Amino acid sequence: MAKIKSSSVEPTQPKGGKGKKQDIDLFNLPDRRAGENVLADIFGSRRRNPVDQAQEIMYQAWEATSKKKRVALAQKALEISLNCADAYCLLAEETAKLPQQALYLYQKGVQAGERALGKKAFKEYEGSFWGFLETRPYMRARAGLADCFWEIGKREEAVEHYQDMLRLNPNDNQGIRYLLMTCFIELGRDLDAEVLFKHYKNDVMAAWVYSRALLDFRQLGDNRKSQKSLAAAIKDNPHIPAFLLGLTKMPRYLPPYYGWGDENEAILYVHENLGVWKATPGALGWLAARVK
Repeated sequence: MAKIKSSSVEPTQPKGGKGKKQDIDLFNLPDRRAGENVLADIFGSRRRNPVDQAQEIMYQAWEATSKKKRVALAQKALEISLNCADAYCLLAEETAKLPQQALYLYQKGVQAGERALGKKAFKEYEGSFWGFLETRPYMRARAGLADCFWEIGKREEAVEHYQDMLRLNPNDNQGIRYLLMTCFIELGRDLDAEVLFKHYKNDVMAAWVYSRALLDFRQLGDNRKSQKSLAAAIKDNPHIPAFLLGLTKMPRYLPPYYGWGDENEAILYVHENLGVWKATPGALGWLAARVK
């Protein structure tokens, strides 16, 4: 299955960067999760217990160039420790053919992460959860679990997981707020969406500013405020309207990386949010009229 969510990719350069274009094979770039291996060395966080030994195998798995090798290494990690949450995540990404299969594996991953961390860590690390390397496998598994809940139609369960992840880590290094915002708008929970906007009012990512414009249109129609929001969004990423309106065809595969304001960011936004634009009466027509 391996559905790519916007929280699964990272920007390649800061917004406004004007470096020369380089010929980069994006699909052969190393998995960024493997970089945590370096952080573990720098901060001396290795305790060499079975979970850490299994995690070492996972760093190798993410660097492996073949699916067969990645899966074999994930299975090896689980032989060392059944508390290796990332092993279940990789198996969900690489072997699950149905959402229910992925859901099962992510549930196993969340349970493994809970066992590995222990109850004390959830209290001690709350508020800056992602800042500790040992919490990240759990957070990755939980994000995958929430994604699966949404995909199989268990929408409220997905929202509850996303909200609790933001409670644990309000800095939101994973971009969970973007997924939660889409959920709120699709579920018609506009008041909850407004509360979420206030928590991250300085965000300028495309997923945020276009959601702001859409929510303003839902609440106010075509007026000065919604027009202003849309103009700001288009300035932030001018590629999105063409994809939303079907003027530019979406690619067969999603890009694994993006840059702020670039076409890859647009593709990822539209992949996740086309449905909520279509579900909002008049929204696409309004967009088409405003970009003429």
